[in-house]
Amino acid sequence: MKDRVALVASGALLLYVIAMTALVPLGPGLIALEPVEATPLQRFEVVGLGTHFAGQTTQTRVFVGQPGAVWEWRVLEARDNSRLLVEAVWPEKLKSKSLDVFVYHPTDGTLLLENALHVDHLPVDAATAFPPLSQPIPSGDGLGLHFPFQPQIFESIRNLLWHVPMWFTMFLLAGIGFVASIRQLGSNRLLPADGQAEAASRVALFFGLLGLITGSIWARFTWGTWWVDDPQLNGALVTVLVYGGYSVLRASLEDAMLRARLASAYNLFAFVILVILLLILPRFSESLHPGKGGNPGFNAYDLDSTLRLVFYPAVVGWGLLGWVLYRLGLRMDLVTRWMESLDPPLDPGPSTTPNSPLP
Repeated sequence: MKDRVALVASGALLLYVIAMTALVPLGPGLIALEPVEATPLQRFEVVGLGTHFAGQTTQTRVFVGQPGAVWEWRVLEARDNSRLLVEAVWPEKLKSKSLDVFVYHPTDGTLLLENALHVDHLPVDAATAFPPLSQPIPSGDGLGLHFPFQPQIFESIRNLLWHVPMWFTMFLLAGIGFVASIRQLGSNRLLPADGQAEAASRVALFFGLLGLITGSIWARFTWGTWWVDDPQLNGALVTVLVYGGYSVLRASLEDAMLRARLASAYNLFAFVILVILLLILPRFSESLHPGKGGNPGFNAYDLDSTLRLVFYPAVVGWGLLGWVLYRLGLRMDLVTRWMESLDPPLDPGPSTTPNSPLP
C-alpha cells in the first residue's frame, strides 16, 4: 500500500514538473552593450533577450557604474523589443574601468549586465565620490511566473529540474546501499541487507546514467560540445563506472556468502569514491560546472522563487520514483531467490507445439 502511494505521489509530482518545465517562460535579460560605430563612446545599443523595450520607452531608465558609483544614461529610442538606443553621459573620473549596466523597464523590471563595458579613455580614482541618484533604481516587474534569466545557460536552465534531482536520487540510493552493506559486513551470515544493498546500488547506477545523459545534453547546448575535460564531469563518469563494477563483481561470484561479503566491501569503497569525486574534489579545482569557477549555481539569484516552486517537487518526485524502483527491485530479488531455492524447480506445466495433439 505504501509503495502504491509513493508511486502515485511520484507520478503526480513528475507530471507537475513536466508541465511547469514546458509552460513557464524564461524571464527577460541583457546579453550585450554594443557601441554604435558612428558615435563611439557616445551612443550604445543595449541588447536584450525576451525583453519588451518597444513598449513604455518613456518610463525606461538605464544606469551605468559599480556599487556606490552609479549614474544615469539617456534613453533615446527603442529600436525593437530587444534593442534599446542610449546616449552615454560620462563623469570626469571613474572608480573602476569595468562598468555594469542596469536597465529598468516597467514590464521587465530591473535587469543587470555585469562587466558590460571596459573604459580606457577616462582616469580612474577609487576615491572619487559620486552624488546619490535623484531617484533610486526601481525594482520589481510586471511579469507573471517565469524562470530566471542566466546569460550562460538561457533556456537550458529548465534541465536543472531533471539533471540535478537525478543525481540527488543517486546519492539517496547509494546511501541506502552503503548502510545495508555495513549491516551485512557486521554479520557472519547472509542477511536481507545484502539484497537491499544490491537493489539500492542497481537503482543508483540507473539514476547515475540518467544524470550523465542529461548532463551531456546540457553541455551540448551550453558549451557547444557533448563532453569537456572537467573535474566534476570526469568524476561523475568514474563514479558511474565504479558502481557498474559492483554489478559485475556480484555477477562473477557464485558462492552467496562470499559474494555478499566482497560486494559489501566494494560498495563501501564505491560510496566513498562517490563522495570524494562529486562533493569534495570539485571544491578544490576549477570547473565549468554550475556552482564552480563563477558559473551559476544554487544561490539566492540562480534558484529564485519560481524555480523553487518546481525544483523542490522535482527532487521529491524523482526521489520517490527511486524509492519505488528500489522496493520493486527488492521484491524481484526475493522472487528470484525463492525460485532458486526450489528443489526440484516448479513444473511449468505441459507444453504444446504446433505438431503435438491437443489433449
